[in-house]
Amino acid sequence: MKTTWTSNHLFHPFLSQTLPQNPSVIATMTDPTSRNEWEAAFDAAAKRDTLFSTRSGVDQDALHGDGPHPGQYPYTRGIHAAGYRSRLWTMRMFAGFGTAEDTNARFKDILRNGGTGLSTAFDMPTLMGRDSDSEWAVGEVGRAGVAVDTLADMEDLFADIDLGSVSTSMTINGPAAIVMAMYIALAEKNGVEHTALSGTIQNDIFKEYQAQKEYIFPPRPSVRLITDMMAFTATEMPRWHPISISGYHIREAGSTAAHELAFTIANGFAYVEAALAAGLDVDAFAPRLSFFFNAHSDFFEEIGKFRAARRIWARWMKERYGAKDPKSQMLRFHTQTAGVSLTAQQPKNNIARVALQALSGALGGTQSLHTDSYDEALALPTEEAARIALRTQQIVAYETGVTSVVDPLGGAPYVEWMTDEMERRAEEVFAHLDDIGDGSILEGVYAGIDDGYFVSEIAEASYRFEREVNAGERIIVGVNAFTEGNDESEQNLLRIDPATEELQLKRLGEVKKARDDAAVSDVLARIRTDAADPTVNLMPVLIDAVKSYATEGEIVSALEDVFGTYVERTVI
Repeated sequence: MKTTWTSNHLFHPFLSQTLPQNPSVIATMTDPTSRNEWEAAFDAAAKRDTLFSTRSGVDQDALHGDGPHPGQYPYTRGIHAAGYRSRLWTMRMFAGFGTAEDTNARFKDILRNGGTGLSTAFDMPTLMGRDSDSEWAVGEVGRAGVAVDTLADMEDLFADIDLGSVSTSMTINGPAAIVMAMYIALAEKNGVEHTALSGTIQNDIFKEYQAQKEYIFPPRPSVRLITDMMAFTATEMPRWHPISISGYHIREAGSTAAHELAFTIANGFAYVEAALAAGLDVDAFAPRLSFFFNAHSDFFEEIGKFRAARRIWARWMKERYGAKDPKSQMLRFHTQTAGVSLTAQQPKNNIARVALQALSGALGGTQSLHTDSYDEALALPTEEAARIALRTQQIVAYETGVTSVVDPLGGAPYVEWMTDEMERRAEEVFAHLDDIGDGSILEGVYAGIDDGYFVSEIAEASYRFEREVNAGERIIVGVNAFTEGNDESEQNLLRIDPATEELQLKRLGEVKKARDDAAVSDVLARIRTDAADPTVNLMPVLIDAVKSYATEGEIVSALEDVFGTYVERTVI
């Protein structure tokens, strides 16, 4: 596949015609029914019980500008006709530290203060598939997230929280299938049907090889685990998103917004191709795919990125992958404000940064949002800082008026130009991956991981940005300019008690002592047998394994016996 660009027109590789440079205005000039269709969909949507007028009493129309309108292909202006008039984004606050009991208390505080979704951060040993008693885990247990070794920890983590009524997100990748199995087993134990479970597990392994480096197995068997989860949830868990294709960590590693967009969407195409190769029907799994983007401070570039992502996904899913269900063509995404943008100097300035980044996510049409706490450049957030972060997005939602209008910046020349430019740059990357993959984006992503393409692009962008900051060409307030008043005094920070590790090790020892070791050995042997057969879906045996209270590390070790362990190749 080759993509050709001219100064005035965008040639899309899957359409037989040349499109105007601003594709958002294609339909309206010739299709008088577009507005009527939008109005019918808007009228049919439920509306929030709130005023949609300014403080001066000016009634606000829900839509301004031409189409395609919100809720209409290619969804540049949003996937829902009524936007936030119908439903606000999910306010999903990230939490995780110490023991499962510690994080459970923070979860309950978030829900009491108006949070509408939970997002779980795991500690480094858990993310790497190692138990708390592993030599790899010394000094890291419960430090950067919550420690989860067995189903017993998952039971404590969600104690007294109704899994059937709360939406849960879990940020984990290499051992995602094991943690997902624990969540399913917990729901069964609590009498909650699979069909009632709602949420997302990140489960995006490609970006680990490209940016974050929390991988365990080589790429191909890792993708097998992902397609097994996609197949399982397609039949068992219709409200669950089995993968959140994540640009956030690509951006945190130093990429540009354009590369975040391109690499993330390309990874999404690769997972689609892997699922198709595994025999899944595109319309059976694609509606449950979701995305996770970063929101930085370059305000209009971020909004253009979000709008372009929807348009690109819709076109490729329809034209290249043959998706017929409109839900398969709709890109749904979570947004988190940029952790890497937070500064240790003058940390309360971060409240303003986060507010503007959150606003860009809202104006870009996000489905859920996490706002970083102002003290995260220094430590895990305190309860007070986490509450301010939640209040920040509540202010955006309830006080600014931006939720009264669907895609309020749609039609603005600069926003439309930026949307087009983000799409143009992304298509250049897709063309490169398609070329090195001999017509397959999946094989192109594998090749780009192997030859260091992704790593080198991110490293170059990161180096260029740091050089510009160090030269004073880019101003970071409180860092390389306006440094007066920098307060170096002791901050009120969250500190993890060293006793946390001892408590977790004691908990793990008690679980191992109480379980049936013979049953654990038997199920670990089954894992090795099933993993060796690529036609077997691994989710059922993983669920059985966690029910026996096999540890995450034991299950990972059994899979490593078959899959092997990935070692990154040095690229010079």
